[in-house]
Amino acid sequence: MNPSIIREILKVTEKPGILSMAGGLPSADTFPVEALKAACDKVLSETPKEALQYAASEGFAPLREWVAQRVKALGIEVGADQVLITTGSQQGLDLVGKILCDHGAPVAVETPTYLGALQAFTPYEPLFTSLAGDDEGPLPESFAKLAHDAPGTRFAYLLPNYQNPTGRVMGAERRRAIMAAARAAGVPIVEDNPYGDLWFDEAPPQALSSMWPEGSIYLGSFSKVLTPGFRLGYIIAPKELYPKLLQAKQAADLHTPGFNQRVVYEVIRNGFLDEHVPKIRALYKANRDAMATALEQHLPAGCVWNKPKGGMFFWIRLPEGFDAMAMLETAVESGIAYVPGSAFYAHAPDPRTLRLSFVTLTPELIADGVAILGKVLREALSVVEEPTP
Repeated sequence: MNPSIIREILKVTEKPGILSMAGGLPSADTFPVEALKAACDKVLSETPKEALQYAASEGFAPLREWVAQRVKALGIEVGADQVLITTGSQQGLDLVGKILCDHGAPVAVETPTYLGALQAFTPYEPLFTSLAGDDEGPLPESFAKLAHDAPGTRFAYLLPNYQNPTGRVMGAERRRAIMAAARAAGVPIVEDNPYGDLWFDEAPPQALSSMWPEGSIYLGSFSKVLTPGFRLGYIIAPKELYPKLLQAKQAADLHTPGFNQRVVYEVIRNGFLDEHVPKIRALYKANRDAMATALEQHLPAGCVWNKPKGGMFFWIRLPEGFDAMAMLETAVESGIAYVPGSAFYAHAPDPRTLRLSFVTLTPELIADGVAILGKVLREALSVVEEPTP
């Protein structure tokens, strides 16, 4: 086990004067404080003993039913008895690792992939295998190769919507091809979808899990649409697998805090998210546009990025000869923080990559931060291009 580079960088960004584009933190301006305050008062007034007592390991029944109904819009047809409420979707990843990973067993991941998933699975000592991909995600043919390259692959971990770290989204045709290939190869899918509601112009295609329900596990979260501080997520699993995940949950923490579950349910049960989430999208889209403009203005020639259609991140590839990790200390000293991309690779990290978050700063501060980053890059570029004596 190793520390999260993102968490370590966040400690540095607490220093005054640092413009942080490092952490994948939702904007605190989106937290529905008044709605949560009213829900807390109601829960403590009407059901205080139940809310403060131990609770069912499966989760608060009305919240589980709400989740089951909500995911129908994604094409996922499940009952509440397949929904397990977790302490953040990060715990969901840990439970999946605990049940499905063994020492030396192959687990397929994207290139690059979410650092937190690598951290969650690593203690169970799987053998990571990287799926070849492009700007739309893994290539379907990479699943056929697993039988030869990684026989017995336990599952493939995928983030189809505005992936962390790249911000990419899988198109509908790619999703169908991937699921057909995974099914043919007998490789189950773990679909992680924390960013799916954060689309800017059009909603993403239907969930991967809707195409092969008995071979898929789906993870969701309330962190990006309400508040991460409540640590509330969920797993949707096939009925055959659900009891084992529940047993792992019981061993981990007995249950997710019942008070938090009841408060969140009170907030969302009457359609609150249908009004609240569009406000988040509008804010994040304006920030995305501000960062796109700033990158065009300030980054030196040779830098490559894609403008994300949702989510929270830009993924930058620097020119040949750059090392984003080596440059980080200079960048922080100059007043800007980012996450070096090498941490997001299971194998063969690309040292030229870095991730920028665009949701926690104002458009004005985004412009200032990218200007600083551009200056750091241009100064480093002059060193890279300096002729050898």
